[in-house]
Amino acid sequence: MNMMVPPSHNSLHYFCQILLSLVLLSLHMLTPLEAYGSKVEHLPGFQGPLPFELETGYVGLGEANDDMQVFYYFVKSESNPQKDPLMLWITGGPGCSSISGLLYQIGPVAFENKEYDGSVPSLVSRPQSWTKLCSIIFVDLPLGTGFSYAKNVTAHRSDWKLVRDAHQFLRKWLIDHPEFLSNEFYIAADSYSGIPVPALVQEISNGNEKGLQPLINLKGYLLGNPLTTFKEQNYQIPYAHGMGLISDELYASLQRNCKGEYIDVDSGNELCLRDLQYFHECLSGINTFNILDSYCEDDPHLWRRSLIQELKSSPSSHLKVPELSCQIYSFYLTTKWANEESVRKALHIREGTIGKWERCYMNDFEYDIFGSVEFHANLSKKGYRSLIYSGDHDAVVPFISTQAWIRNLNYSIVDDWRPWFVNGQVGGYTRTYSNQMTFVTVKGSGHTAPEYTPDQCFGMFTRWISNLPL
Repeated sequence: MNMMVPPSHNSLHYFCQILLSLVLLSLHMLTPLEAYGSKVEHLPGFQGPLPFELETGYVGLGEANDDMQVFYYFVKSESNPQKDPLMLWITGGPGCSSISGLLYQIGPVAFENKEYDGSVPSLVSRPQSWTKLCSIIFVDLPLGTGFSYAKNVTAHRSDWKLVRDAHQFLRKWLIDHPEFLSNEFYIAADSYSGIPVPALVQEISNGNEKGLQPLINLKGYLLGNPLTTFKEQNYQIPYAHGMGLISDELYASLQRNCKGEYIDVDSGNELCLRDLQYFHECLSGINTFNILDSYCEDDPHLWRRSLIQELKSSPSSHLKVPELSCQIYSFYLTTKWANEESVRKALHIREGTIGKWERCYMNDFEYDIFGSVEFHANLSKKGYRSLIYSGDHDAVVPFISTQAWIRNLNYSIVDDWRPWFVNGQVGGYTRTYSNQMTFVTVKGSGHTAPEYTPDQCFGMFTRWISNLPL
């Protein structure tokens, strides 16, 4: 006699989740401005059809669903998108477009390093793209960044607003893309995003525990040279001393007169202020984002500010074109590329929504998360995997500052400090902790490590995302 076997709790839960997602998707389709992704087969500047699957689109946020339109670039895994992990990438800044991750760091295309001649800047394939192993959503958040825009509301920009917008964006995106609901999910970011992203991972985890739908198959996160405590500057001086950028005598005097506090210095402490001035003079000709790289007259932050002034049509400003040898030359090329009408049409940008495109928009941002260590601690207790990597020649967020807060989490070491290798050469050093956190240095690399050392970072990512030891 045949009997129907009752479904297990897990299978019933999965069936209900899929059913709910389909219902939400049908409701989603009724909203006029709720965007679906559009396939991009050709990009101006790239020769021939794209050798990967690119989709761009908008996701509407806010009570009316069309108040805030968040733009994204989605690249499917070039291996097995049905089974490979799904990753959300949020660029630092705050307020820098995710095009930074797509074109400079981990995406499948990059700018060809040649002088701009007035035509559309040339794009070439990047063989070390992380999309060889996973599908990646590059999202323009906070609102007002890149091609994202606000229609009927004034965009409020803050750490917590970014966290909540990213969380809402992700669940809505997955409703539009239910085929990725079962894929392992990770969040990746770097630089300033080391502040809001651990809070975002916690928000997603809490939402899953509350039963928010669709369920996100969250497995972990990875951060590169992440700002974490806002005390990183206190480690810049011992780092500079260790790298031979300041003398033993100046270092000893700084320690004696400032007593380890180089940020909140008493205005009456003239000896400490004098030493700090001397310190800054010693580093005035150093590219602090990568001390091995060429120093350019306009550092990235100064260049961004002058760019913003030009885009606002300030009559007193003039954007100086960087030297081709400068890392920030790619910033210049991006601005030219993204403001080409042919590029906007290829990316399916809505006409009239964005004037001049800016790579970074840092005005009116409210800093309301004052450190992210507590979120790392909470996520560790929940068992999420994490990869924290540091280019070891970054003097802005030195690897010793990252080591310090990791050490303060007080987790036992399960794989002690050792070299890891790429193509038979030391790629850096690594240590793994009992909370499933792996710390990695990337030898000879800077603040945005994949931009400087793509081979090493590709090797690092390949092993970690595959749950293999470095």
